[in-house]
Amino acid sequence: MAARLLWASRVASHLRISVAQRGFASVVLKDLKYADSHEWVKIDGNKATFGITDHAQDHLGDVVYVELPDLGRSVSQGESFGAVESVKATSDINSPVSGKVVEVNEVLTESPGLVNTSPYEEGWIIKVELSDAGEVEKLMDSDKYSKFCEEEDAKH
Repeated sequence: MAARLLWASRVASHLRISVAQRGFASVVLKDLKYADSHEWVKIDGNKATFGITDHAQDHLGDVVYVELPDLGRSVSQGESFGAVESVKATSDINSPVSGKVVEVNEVLTESPGLVNTSPYEEGWIIKVELSDAGEVEKLMDSDKYSKFCEEEDAKH
């Protein structure tokens, strides 16, 4: 059993996945930053790609619609720019950083379920040109986000 756990930890490390040892089972990638409203962001130079986390999509259930913002729209850190509708609920999508929308994932209009099946890859929601790169420092790394989710789930 210990050998299997060690092997799983090594595989997770190789795949850049943070593995929590307690009941938390969502995928959290190490190279991303996370907002407490359950959005992830990947920074690439002056651009940022973001979407909702695996933890968020798991709690929402099957996503049936994603409301996307218009190109060129300004988004502000912590403010809503769209919504995700699932079979269980509708939830606002908040911007983890501020910037101008330079690309939206139009594929989600026909295949909103990609938010469930591939939240960090094919299910990304928008890309922005950053207006304040320093805002990234206010976000959580993978370890802090995993702990945040564990604590949040323990309250429910």
